Amino acid sequence: MLPVGAEFEGYVVDAVLGRGGYAGVYRVHTLDEPNRAVALKILDENHRGEDQIAKLRREFEFAHQLDHPHVIKVFRQGRGWLTMELVDGGTATRLVKRSDQLRALTQIADALDFIHHIGIVHRDVKPTNILVSQDFSRAVLIDFGIAFAVAETAHWHATRIETSLPYTAPELLHGRPPSALTDQYALACTAVELLIGDPPYEGETWMELVDAHLSRPVPSYSNNIAWVPRLFDTWLHRALAKIPESRYDTCAELIEQLRRALE
Repeated sequence: MLPVGAEFEGYVVDAVLGRGGYAGVYRVHTLDEPNRAVALKILDENHRGEDQIAKLRREFEFAHQLDHPHVIKVFRQGRGWLTMELVDGGTATRLVKRSDQLRALTQIADALDFIHHIGIVHRDVKPTNILVSQDFSRAVLIDFGIAFAVAETAHWHATRIETSLPYTAPELLHGRPPSALTDQYALACTAVELLIGDPPYEGETWMELVDAHLSRPVPSYSNNIAWVPRLFDTWLHRALAKIPESRYDTCAELIEQLRRALE
């Protein structure tokens, strides 16, 4: 990890924002613009193989072509690093009020419908890939490292599953190429986690989790949680339908129906 005050590719480190499984993220500024902070993401030294470098490059290239208020803006990249806008409120897991959670979900649904319209599937929608502003008024979708261009469908080979299992649609586990409906499924799982506290499917092992998505009935919550109405269960059963075509038409419709269920 870089210490505060260290210089890297023309940037000066102001603070360490966090680290994931393979990269560190820093608040930085340039000497030319000391009052303009951005976020710098750098791959760890032991995660700089060609695959990891290519994934980070892909993350930058996908995000760079997207102009939407709820998609992360990226600025510069180099070998094993990139800079992006600073969103300073942490991840969506910090949202406690239902109104804030639903606002964030609505904004991310809009972002997803936007990228789907231009032929991109995110493939890794989950609470930790949603950043929020400090006042919780704005949510931003991040991490396009495993995003998929629908135009690549003809060349799709499901050699391994690159996704976060608690949010993975059954069709991906069956080897089908990603689609807007797989992002919608992940957004529904994300909504459940934010609202209820846990994703809808859990397992002691990855095999149990895969089996849950493929064959376990969609859970119902209204009988066990006092504030959850029956309409929420109805909404969720369609949102997590095993057959993709049985789900909602768009992510915006998904979240709008969630709002109505909770009214």
